[in-house]
Amino acid sequence: MTEKMYISGKCFCGQISVEGRVSKHSVVACHCKDCQKFSGAPFRSIAVIPKEDLIIIGEVTEYQKIADSGNARLQGFCGRCGTQLYATGPDKELFNLRAGFLDQHNDLQPTTHIFSKSSPKWVG
Repeated sequence: MTEKMYISGKCFCGQISVEGRVSKHSVVACHCKDCQKFSGAPFRSIAVIPKEDLIIIGEVTEYQKIADSGNARLQGFCGRCGTQLYATGPDKELFNLRAGFLDQHNDLQPTTHIFSKSSPKWVG
């Protein structure tokens, strides 16, 4: 059984907070073009967490994006300050939390890189 660590975080304005438990082995760096565009960065660190391990307090604004695969993805963010919070499917069973807004982001080192072929050539 994988040991899970406690995580917590708030959006920039403090209107939305999250807490939960995540496995350190579920942290990935995503280099897909959607993550690049939404974040304005060459990749984004995400912590994958099932809904039963996550508590979200506050009103999250969601934008539905249809991925290149044809799958619908909900992008959750704070409608007041714009902090990116998560991506999830319409069923909201599994969340890809944006690790950058979590208090424990320094302890959440990605163990895997995904969609690396979309990464800019200058990323090592």
